[in-house]
Amino acid sequence: MKKIIVLFTILFSVNAVFGQALKSVKVDSLVSVSLPSSYTKKDTLGQQIFTANTDLGYIIAIRQLNAKGNQPLKKESDLNAVLKDYIQGIQSQSGNGSAQNIRDTTIGKLKAKAFTLFISDPNGESQYRNFVLLYTQDATYTFEYGYPESRKDFIQGESKAYFASIKLSSELQLNDQYTDTRPSHSINTNTVIEASGGILMLGLIAWFIFRKRDSGEFA
Repeated sequence: MKKIIVLFTILFSVNAVFGQALKSVKVDSLVSVSLPSSYTKKDTLGQQIFTANTDLGYIIAIRQLNAKGNQPLKKESDLNAVLKDYIQGIQSQSGNGSAQNIRDTTIGKLKAKAFTLFISDPNGESQYRNFVLLYTQDATYTFEYGYPESRKDFIQGESKAYFASIKLSSELQLNDQYTDTRPSHSINTNTVIEASGGILMLGLIAWFIFRKRDSGEFA
């Protein structure tokens, strides 16, 4: 019991220190995220990379300009395809990395993908890298929190605080990701009309048969 109490005390202290050390940093005029005050920024042509170390892992935030002349995405399925390609690219660059727990998430009014990349190292310590990918027409944002496998049970608070700190300007709307934002319907309207017509026809036939039977015509 004493060990459990000590463990919770350590975790609470780490999370409290991390929360106090974070400060909001503008990735650009539309997106911000909270980073430790000791972060560094590297600015290259079309790309900004923010990095920081914590007591438990490391943090990376990347803003990458999309290629000029990119055609706007039309549908949510197009967005999903683009993000799928990004995940596959990150996985292939990692060598033997395996993308796990791929799921949809939202940031503000925009759609994003979250997943964990597991990198196995039989000769050393395996690594986990938590990702959130956010795509807009102008730029793609990659948020990463990495940590060694031995700290897997201790990083939940720190990782959650980092990803929860991602903030978007109200200027960013769903149509900044794809143009056709009308809600999709799982059942086509024509299908509904045809099905309703078929049910009505069956009802009329049944009524006609019962009427004939009651009048004795089928006796």
